[in-house]
Amino acid sequence: MAAFAHSAPCWVDVQLPDLEAGKRFYGELFGWTFRAGEEVDRGGPCVDALSGGKLVAALAAKQDGRMPTAWGVYFATDDIVATVTRIRQAGGQVITEPVRVGGAGVLAQAADPGGAVFGVWQAGDRGGFQKQNEPGSFCWTEVYTRQKDRVDAFYEKVFGFRGTDLGAVGKRESGRGESGTGESGKGESDTSGSEAPGSETSGSEAPESGISGSGADVPGVDFRMWSPAGTEPGPDTAIGGRSVITDAFPAEMPSYFLNYFAVADCDATAETGAHLGGRVSVPPFDIPYGRMAVLHDNQGAEFAVLQPPVSR
Repeated sequence: MAAFAHSAPCWVDVQLPDLEAGKRFYGELFGWTFRAGEEVDRGGPCVDALSGGKLVAALAAKQDGRMPTAWGVYFATDDIVATVTRIRQAGGQVITEPVRVGGAGVLAQAADPGGAVFGVWQAGDRGGFQKQNEPGSFCWTEVYTRQKDRVDAFYEKVFGFRGTDLGAVGKRESGRGESGTGESGKGESDTSGSEAPGSETSGSEAPESGISGSGADVPGVDFRMWSPAGTEPGPDTAIGGRSVITDAFPAEMPSYFLNYFAVADCDATAETGAHLGGRVSVPPFDIPYGRMAVLHDNQGAEFAVLQPPVSR
């Protein structure tokens, strides 16, 4: 499998108290099937999730009840030792030193200066997603933080991201309803999809998720898109973003990454998620990049779903 471009999101996994319950939930919600996965330093069982026979995610059993039940994202690197060094130099914290996962690759876990946890992956036999930006697969990630200046500088130094503030984009591209996915962040089977889904979310739409949004038509909103080094920064090359947790939310709300999955029907997915025992924290609503909702699964892990706009 071809490796992903340096700094591209290449994998997601979720830590769950009950692995079998997670398989039932996501199997019915996204149509995923499962197979035994590699056990890493966490020491517990995990399964690979497949959509149409292609790798899209992993589910792992939590071994420590004090750890959060949450989805995590991994960014690709071609030199994990150098990346871990940059994380420390930029003010981040290394949680898990680089550890080999059989022949699949090497992973590390870290936290940015605001406390949001993410992973780093150096590919071996496994590059990452075999499918993304299609229904039932990953399509976007964004970090929510209270320390935007430190966090912006951190990701620019560690991964070489080039930032674009959405307010400036809107002045140039008002009325734009969708955009193609940048080639630089693609895996071997990636297809084009919508960009910056969370960037048009207003705080009033998302009282529980911490989504503060940005977007050109919302004055005072703060959202930055990330484009990989070597690309022209902007919506067409963006692979993720940074939003701000405002003072409207409880002080104890931690910084975190919100990961999005593409779906064919946002409303039906939200309804199914609730029927399966999950919770819809932000009901479906329209944004220029499609229709989205924020859900928690039946064990509390938060994620978003995005139905891309229909091409005309």
